Amino acid sequence: MMFNMQIQDLQPNYDVVIVGGGQAGLCISHYLQKAGIDHVILEKESELTHSWRSKRWDNFTLVTPNWQCLLPEHPYNGNDPDGFMKKNEIVEYLDDFIEKLNPPVLLNVQVNHVAKIAPQHFEIKTSFGTTTAKQLVVAAGGYHTPIYPKLSDQVPEQVLVMHSEQYFNVEQLPEGNVLVVGSGQSGAQIAEDLHLAAKKVYLSTGDAPRCARFYRGKDVVKWLYEMGYYETTVKDHRYSEEVRNSTNHYVTGRDGGRDIDLRKFALEGMRLLGRFEDYKDGQFVFRPDLIQNLDMADATYNRINASIDDYIEKNNIVTEEPASVYQPLWQPEQEITHINLVEENITSIIWCIGFRPDYSWIDLDIFQTNGYPKHDRGITVDPDVSFIGLPWLNTWGSGRFMDVAKDAEFIADHLTQRLNVTPQHISSTIPSLA
Repeated sequence: MMFNMQIQDLQPNYDVVIVGGGQAGLCISHYLQKAGIDHVILEKESELTHSWRSKRWDNFTLVTPNWQCLLPEHPYNGNDPDGFMKKNEIVEYLDDFIEKLNPPVLLNVQVNHVAKIAPQHFEIKTSFGTTTAKQLVVAAGGYHTPIYPKLSDQVPEQVLVMHSEQYFNVEQLPEGNVLVVGSGQSGAQIAEDLHLAAKKVYLSTGDAPRCARFYRGKDVVKWLYEMGYYETTVKDHRYSEEVRNSTNHYVTGRDGGRDIDLRKFALEGMRLLGRFEDYKDGQFVFRPDLIQNLDMADATYNRINASIDDYIEKNNIVTEEPASVYQPLWQPEQEITHINLVEENITSIIWCIGFRPDYSWIDLDIFQTNGYPKHDRGITVDPDVSFIGLPWLNTWGSGRFMDVAKDAEFIADHLTQRLNVTPQHISSTIPSLA
């Protein structure tokens, strides 16, 4: 189904080179094709949208409702707009987009080095030769290098250790109990997946917030959309650019969508712990902050619901479900700071503590000390270099199916101006939600 140019078709020159064949790079290609701009997508994997296919667990679902899937000229058109697509449905949605787009792409091409040798002249060295471009678009995301903590001792070889992107299902794990480290979206959902499969789970929590799935008769995402939250830009956000470093709220779209309440899991036998600190002398060491982590997550949960209550009251909206405040179902009796690997029969560990960016192949002075590019809506301090697909590039939806098309259209307009191309074909093709 995917269009695949042959390797020998790598041209010596392009107007635009897009690095990365995920949904962000594909959206850029959509608008460049509309404008008749010469470009190519260079994708290091053997397939487009590789992460969706090969780096998500089997029971993965979207955590945002299907109506938010708004790729250009390709809105969700299924019969469950308020549902949450499963992994295979997401891949089908993307495949249909790729088939429509028929993008100019080279697969299995690793970009090794990018340098700027003159104005609007990038030299791009790849695993299959060198090409040049007037404009560079980096659509490779920001999640490159899995983070593993530094440990005082080495975990015994017989313990299976993996990162969240390597987890697919419980059958991968040996007999025995599992330690999941990290309670962000991936950690909380993987812990739930294992818990539902009757695996004994030890979950090391962090400062990830949580939110309700449904409140007062409607998906919380729908409420927040109506309240204008998703139109808030980085510049207007109360945390400004710091919001780009925030941890996503944990919630799930599984089985039609529901809250993830770690306290409920604890009542059902999951062992909750504070933030992971170290492995030493055969013991896992945790901070005594479990109570704090749970309370902070619940406070965010209640604060979001309270903001919905205020919106309902100010707009005289009638709902059958009254306002409510979450009350903890369970409280830790004590803070456990050490557990013995052997005594607790922990035979596997899943690290869910995120990723670091790796743009080492980009030899350009456009990065901040944290490794991320300095940019405004994806346009970096070098106007010939753009990024797309990063969290909060401009709005909450920038790294997601909802607003990536808006970002792509904005960047495509910028590229058109830089290349002095008459933007006769670029127009807003983003579906209305009305």
